[in-house]
Amino acid sequence: MKNQSFEMVAKTLYGLEDLLAGELIELGADNVQIGNRMVSFEGDKELLYKVNFNCRTALRILKPIVQFTAENPDEIYEQIKKLNWSEYIPEKKTFSIDTVVYSEVFPHSKYVTYRAKDAIADYFTEQGKERPSVRTTNPDLQFHLHVSHTDCTLSWDSSGESLHKRGYRVENGAAPLSEVLAAGMIMKTGWKGETPFVDPMCGSGTLLIEAALIALNIAPGVFRSQFAFEKWDDFDAELFTQVSSDDSREKSFQFKCYGSDISRKAVIAASKNVKNAGLSRYIDLKIQSLQEIKENPGKGIIITNPPYGERLNQENLMEIYAMLGERLKHVFHGYDAWILSSSLEGLDNISLKPAFKMKLMNGELDCEYRKYQLFTGKNKDFKAGQKGNK
Repeated sequence: MKNQSFEMVAKTLYGLEDLLAGELIELGADNVQIGNRMVSFEGDKELLYKVNFNCRTALRILKPIVQFTAENPDEIYEQIKKLNWSEYIPEKKTFSIDTVVYSEVFPHSKYVTYRAKDAIADYFTEQGKERPSVRTTNPDLQFHLHVSHTDCTLSWDSSGESLHKRGYRVENGAAPLSEVLAAGMIMKTGWKGETPFVDPMCGSGTLLIEAALIALNIAPGVFRSQFAFEKWDDFDAELFTQVSSDDSREKSFQFKCYGSDISRKAVIAASKNVKNAGLSRYIDLKIQSLQEIKENPGKGIIITNPPYGERLNQENLMEIYAMLGERLKHVFHGYDAWILSSSLEGLDNISLKPAFKMKLMNGELDCEYRKYQLFTGKNKDFKAGQKGNK
């Protein structure tokens, strides 16, 4: 018998909403609706397990409990206290509430969290029952309160720790890229493993690992030790075992991912992460500066995330981008190169005309993601050749 269908919300990063919607549809979600940094959809318990385990561009999967409007923290308190919390938090269970606020009405998200917790505690006190304990690390039940202007949604958090924390990373570089952003960057290009993959400034290896997982179609959830839904009273262990052990979508990868970095420390960190992910046979790493790159591994794709300048002076930063542009032009003929950076001056210093660009966010940084088509000769001749091949 098919499980009952219910509404869910998948959170993501700015600019990746379309990719996440595509992933949800592929997994069988119904009524998929794209919003701002989120996608709502409908499905059953099996789908909730599947999207947590398989979605590369989701940060967390929420199951809404109640929606209401409020204009101050006291109104949030009253609305949350109205719920029959005995149904949501069984005796002796611990809980936490994560609050996200996008509102000029509620400038202090921590105070909103405190009032929500007070509402739950006071509900149990007034019922003459023992108050459940709040635990910030590894609670039994996790709730998510989202406040947008005066619109509030309280949800179950089925994921727990953010889904960008895959579980394979044992070493971090100086400024590690979010795994969700890395996967989204790769998916935006349409690359699925048909050619070699190159990252000449690989840091701790996140883009390389996410690329290999995409090429092999290995679910990102395989590395996770736990999801929050595993502690729910209605958790179906047998069903989740079926979902998590299904490797029927995996495929072979005939090429390799090639990563290099001038930093010995970064390459050592990348090597540990690659090994922990079980992907050493698919990823080649090298300690190498941009200047030392003299050849490519056959026609493929470059995706890289160069430094933005937080740890470099401006002169050195511009030299790096200029050298990156020079190497792209002289070594990587026939490639598409995709570069993410918050430094527009740096991107312009690559001195190549982008074929495409879009806005993405890396943490709080506004970034531009640019595509360069690398060819010999003149731009007009290249474009004429492309038209002739259509």
